[in-house]
Amino acid sequence: MSDGGGGRQGMDGRGKSVHYDPDFMARRNSARARLDRLKGADTPNPEDRFDWFRSVYKSAQRDPAVVPWADLAPKDALVQWLSAHPGRGKSAIDIGCGLGDNAEALSEAGYRTTAFDLSEEAILWTRERFPESAVSYRVEDLTQLPVEWAQSFDLVHECYTVQALMEPIRTLAIEVTAGLVAPGGILLFLNRCRPEGSKAEGRPIPALPSEWRRYQDFGLELVEETFFDVERPGRSIPHVLAEFKRPDVR
Repeated sequence: MSDGGGGRQGMDGRGKSVHYDPDFMARRNSARARLDRLKGADTPNPEDRFDWFRSVYKSAQRDPAVVPWADLAPKDALVQWLSAHPGRGKSAIDIGCGLGDNAEALSEAGYRTTAFDLSEEAILWTRERFPESAVSYRVEDLTQLPVEWAQSFDLVHECYTVQALMEPIRTLAIEVTAGLVAPGGILLFLNRCRPEGSKAEGRPIPALPSEWRRYQDFGLELVEETFFDVERPGRSIPHVLAEFKRPDVR
């Protein structure tokens, strides 16, 4: 369920290289207008919103250009973080994994990786893209995750899910993802961001500092915040990578 800025060439659903050429971008821009008309595109109702995400993948028919947030490559900020924090067999979970590129990066960095998305179509497509993957891909609803996942992961990767949601599910997503972090574990929060008090225009809705810092209300400690821009043609998109840790009480 990720949206925006990886900036690297990836692979499409058929295993072919994707160059963000005029034809690809034309299909993407055309899809945006159509997807904005689907039920749940602009609603705070969680079920309608989740139905919209499912509809996006179903209507794509394996064309990644039709999925507006499909970068088809892991996010650069995650790749850079992983280069300094290899897994060495630790467990990780990728929230709203979409087409799997971030989850594959976690796995390649040495993490025993679980990844989930609420769209069954997205998971089927991902398994086709990575047929030999070591990642455990699951169809799960963020609001009803398995109870055995509570405080079970050494690394929780939240990439662009919160920014795609509206209240009340937006705050719930922060609470739920915080609850997955094991004692001594890390949560990475990678989202578009905006200054406190500023107004958001359109979708997705960039996160406010007061929003991601709410992880501290759920037992996590803020370790570091890194702010950076992702460059797109004609614009720069502000982002934050915030790292949190659950104290190890063992």
